[in-house]
Amino acid sequence: MSQAQQAQAKFFGAYEHSLDVKGRLTLPAKFRAHLHDKCFVTRSQYEDPCLAIWTQEDFFAFANSYQSQDLSDPLLRFNMRVWASEAFELEIDKAGRFALPQTLRRFAELDREVLVHGALGIVELWSPDSWRNAQAGNRA
Repeated sequence: MSQAQQAQAKFFGAYEHSLDVKGRLTLPAKFRAHLHDKCFVTRSQYEDPCLAIWTQEDFFAFANSYQSQDLSDPLLRFNMRVWASEAFELEIDKAGRFALPQTLRRFAELDREVLVHGALGIVELWSPDSWRNAQAGNRA
């Protein structure tokens, strides 16, 4: 595996966590090592009903990739606007917690229980119901 591939594939495993009363989530320690004290949270870039947690470097690389595409396509422009308008930079406290914006919690239907999944280059946050539905829909 090349050094570039190692840098991209950094999040593995699945964990069950809970939001606290302030809407904060504690990240698994394995994931915190790659995120340091800041990260970005967005809707899934694949339009799945989950949230994506990005390192700062990967967030900016993905955002810059939008700018290199043909922005004369109205659908691409719309998707870029939605994705960027709902992107939030978050501070991670010393306990490994960050507060998820309410609009994103509503979008992903994150009420209390959160499935925290490593998805190679990002961390995904799923509601248990949405994850079960996604699994059921992808079985052949």
